[in-house]
Amino acid sequence: MHDILPADLPAWQKLERTVADVFSRYGYAEIRVPVLEKTDLFTRAIGETTDVVEKEMYTFEDRNGDLLSLRPEGTASVVRAVLQNGLLYSAPLRLWYCGPMFRRERPQKGRTRQFHQVGAEVFGAHGPDIDAELLAVCQRIWNELGIHGLKLQINSLGTADERHAYRDSLKAYFSTHHAELDEDSLRRLERNPMRILDSKNPALAGLIAAAPSLADCLGEASSEHFGKLRSYLDLLGLDYEVNPRLVRGLDYYSHTVFEWITDRLGAQGTVCAGGRYDGLVEIQGGKPWPGIGFAMGQERLVELMNESETAQSTNVHVYQVLVGEQTTSHGLQLAERLRQAIPGLRILTNLGGGSFKAQFKRADRSGAELAFILGEEELQKGVVSIKPLRSSDAQEQIALDKLEAWMRSYLEGK
Repeated sequence: MHDILPADLPAWQKLERTVADVFSRYGYAEIRVPVLEKTDLFTRAIGETTDVVEKEMYTFEDRNGDLLSLRPEGTASVVRAVLQNGLLYSAPLRLWYCGPMFRRERPQKGRTRQFHQVGAEVFGAHGPDIDAELLAVCQRIWNELGIHGLKLQINSLGTADERHAYRDSLKAYFSTHHAELDEDSLRRLERNPMRILDSKNPALAGLIAAAPSLADCLGEASSEHFGKLRSYLDLLGLDYEVNPRLVRGLDYYSHTVFEWITDRLGAQGTVCAGGRYDGLVEIQGGKPWPGIGFAMGQERLVELMNESETAQSTNVHVYQVLVGEQTTSHGLQLAERLRQAIPGLRILTNLGGGSFKAQFKRADRSGAELAFILGEEELQKGVVSIKPLRSSDAQEQIALDKLEAWMRSYLEGK
């Protein structure tokens, strides 16, 4: 678990501002759910046999004997919230969330035990049109963040009956190659053979490539749903690749699944993953109700943003150097007047004293673009001396009553 330091925050803040803006433009409303939930919420939603539940959740017993867990993902909590608060039936319901998640796994690049996700969930829409719009939302976020080169992979899981038939054929296939499977795959063979397709063991790559395809088990309705999704993506100009090995191991998933991937983050190549979960609401105690969503990792997006240098600096514009006992009160008033007049202007005023030399060292460390120098001589003349700190431009003096106009002009020229 890591601190996010001030130098790193501009990218995080830009990411959070951008996703909030994009979601609002598509009619999504923000929801905030607790980081702590009853453990059975996640065991039902994620599955008792998954690595997340078996090995990675932070779970403990509270004073009342209730078993609680820090949330390892957001979808289960959002489903609980919409059911508990009666939000589900204003369909289609479009929601988004942002915040920390927790999994006890081996930390590596782009993966930490406390990590952060942005997610979206849509309830009450059956058709592939909402699937396509959700993918368009993702593409819009990448565009606004200046992140390029992500690849979209899609697949169809069909219905529960079609997936069960596929699972049976997979189990029969992998059982004939029992001796070639590793320990994880042998465990998955009995519990959920579809998860063998997720194996990252290179020794199994050929065996997995030759496995039966889920597409062969899809019926007419499922094939039509997937075909319409692809036609919508083509109309929207969204490039994609059909990956027949892209699956989800849990029964409540159906039809569309997708991932946005990159080769620029090492082993952690998935930036965003999602899919349709038409059976989840019923599992959590509601009536059968369609749903689809995605989650994207903020740490991985920030890495890609920094690589593309798309983070916006939040360094101060002005460091105000105050020289002389009488200048502090004038400097405080001047800074407040400028902040009030020019929204977004960032001024850092030197407080607590210090020599002229010491104040300029602080100004330089602050990253400010300009130094406003206010001394006894400037006060008598009714001016401020302005010294550029990041260029070789000459120092100049501006009258106090013209400073606001000068500062506006400076910011407009940036």
